[in-house]
Amino acid sequence: MFVDKAKVYVKGGDGGDGLIAFRREKYVPEGGPAGGDGGKGGDVIFRVDEGLRTLMDFRYQKHFKAKRGEKGRNKSQHGANAENLIVRIPPGTILMDDDTGEVIGDLTRHGQQVVVARGGRGGRGNIRFATPNNPAPELAENGEEGEERYVVMELKVMADVGLVGFPSVGKSTLLSVVSAAQPKIGAYHFTTITPNLGMVEVGDGRNFVMADLPGLIEGAHEGVGLGHEFLRHVERTRVIIHVVDMAGTEGRDPFEDWEKINDEIRLYNAALMDRPQIVAANKMDMPEAEENLAVFTEKVKAIRPDIEVMPISSLTRQGIQELLYRTMDILESMPEEPTVEEVTEVAERKVYKFKAQNDNSFTITRDNEMYVVHSERIERMLKRMQMNSHDAILKLARTMRHMGVDEELRKRGATEGTIVRIGDFEFEFVEGSSYY
Repeated sequence: MFVDKAKVYVKGGDGGDGLIAFRREKYVPEGGPAGGDGGKGGDVIFRVDEGLRTLMDFRYQKHFKAKRGEKGRNKSQHGANAENLIVRIPPGTILMDDDTGEVIGDLTRHGQQVVVARGGRGGRGNIRFATPNNPAPELAENGEEGEERYVVMELKVMADVGLVGFPSVGKSTLLSVVSAAQPKIGAYHFTTITPNLGMVEVGDGRNFVMADLPGLIEGAHEGVGLGHEFLRHVERTRVIIHVVDMAGTEGRDPFEDWEKINDEIRLYNAALMDRPQIVAANKMDMPEAEENLAVFTEKVKAIRPDIEVMPISSLTRQGIQELLYRTMDILESMPEEPTVEEVTEVAERKVYKFKAQNDNSFTITRDNEMYVVHSERIERMLKRMQMNSHDAILKLARTMRHMGVDEELRKRGATEGTIVRIGDFEFEFVEGSSYY
C-alpha cells in the first residue's frame, strides 16, 4: 500500500534533574556542595533514508518520544545526556507543524535531517548555586521539558519523469511496457489510485525513474477526483510526459484533454508550466488517430511551440524507443535534482529559539479572597526549581521582591495571611517577611 500523508506526535526528552548533595569524605569537614547537573534530553530527528518509498510505517506508529536525560550525581558528576531519537523517512518528504502550518523541513537527499523536537536542558545541581554568601546551598533545578508538537508529513514522489493525463489514456500501460513495473491496468477510470514507480532502461546504458501518477479530471486543483493526491507528486518530477488518447476512444477531443490537464496543473502551481513537457500521442494504432494527430499538433504548436508531440502506441510499441531517447536527452541537460525550496536550516533557526529569561512583566488578578499572580518568568522558575528546600523558597521570594510583586500585592490590599496563587502553587502572604 502506498501512503503519502501521515500525522505523528513527537516529543523531545525532558532534561534530567539537578542534584542536591554534599561531600561526605573522611578528613574533609564541611566539604561543600557536590550535586551535579542533569543530562540533556534527547532530540527527535527525522532523517532521510533512500531505501524507503512510502510513509506506511507511520500508520502504525504515531508517537515518537526521545528519552530523558539522567539525573545529576553526587561528587559533582554530570548526568548522562540522552541519545537522540532518529526517525527514518523517505526522500521527498515535507514536514509541517500541524498547529501553525509552518514548514519545518523539505527533505530530498539521502542523509539529510532536521530536528523536529528538541530535548530539554538538564537542571543545575547545587554546586552551581554556591556563592561566598551561601557556600552550601540546598538548591537545585528540575530538568527542562522537551518540546512537543504534532507533525504532518507529506510525501511527494521522487521521480525523474511523471506521466500525466486523463484516466484511461494509457499511462499505466506505457509504464509496464518500458519498465519492469506491474501497475494495475483496467478498462475503467481511476485504475491507478496511487503512484507507481518504475526504472526505465533506455537501451544505451542510461536509465531514469518514471512515475505513473493517478489520472486527472477537471477540477482536480480543488480536490475533485483524486485532486491533490495526484498533483502534489507532479512537483517533484523533472520532466512531464503528457499522455493523450489521440484516437479519442472515449469521445473526447485530444486537444481539449491536453488543455484541461494543463489548466489544472497551472491552477495548482503555475511554476510547473515551466517544466519540460513532451506530449506522448498514444493509441496511434487506432482508427482516426493519424487525422487527429495532424490537427492536434497544429493547435499545440500555435500555443506552445516548445512542446514536442511524439506519436506512440503502447500496444504495438510504435515510437516508444524514440520517446525514451528524447526524454533521456532532456534529463541530461537539466539539474540532477528537482528545484525545491531548501528550508531546513531556516526552519531550525526560526522555530527553535530560547525566550528571554529576564522578562519581569507580571499581572495580578483577584479570585474571591485570593490573589493570582501571572508571570511567565516566575511560573518558569517554579517549574524548574525544586521547591522542597528552604533555599529555593528564599530564592523565589527574593525574585518576586526584586520584580515588585510584593509591593504591588500590598497596593492591591494583600495583608497578613492572604493566599497568593502562582501556577499550581499557593502561598501565604506574610507581612514584613522576605518570603511567603
